[in-house]
Amino acid sequence: MQVRHILRDKGHDIIAIQSSATLGEAAQILSNKKIGALVVKCKNGKLAGIFSERDLVHAIAATGVGALSESVERHMTKTLQTCVESDAVESIMEVMTRGRFRHVPVLDANDQLCGMVSIGDIVKTRIAETVSEAAALRNYISDTA
Repeated sequence: MQVRHILRDKGHDIIAIQSSATLGEAAQILSNKKIGALVVKCKNGKLAGIFSERDLVHAIAATGVGALSESVERHMTKTLQTCVESDAVESIMEVMTRGRFRHVPVLDANDQLCGMVSIGDIVKTRIAETVSEAAALRNYISDTA
């Protein structure tokens, strides 16, 4: 299965924030939307990084509650891993596990941001595949018996 299949089911919605926004604003969006990460965009709209709950925790741990008035740009993950719609779900799962992160922005064939996948999306997809394969095997066995 490919990443595009996850986006087909999940949707292509992208929740983004400007790099100049404060951590307090980012925290509010993360909480309101019940998500774990935001895509960070520069003023020109280009992908600048990703800001996750983990980035928020690190900022508060390092600076205290005053970090909430600091910019997202200061604390975001700038070196991020992206994937493309045609990537295999298994390979993205491996990259996420190895890199110890839970969200990956998805680029289309024109290198434009077209979605975001999380480890939760991947696990859900893998479970659905496993259930489907098990049902197919049960049907096969009962038909041949």
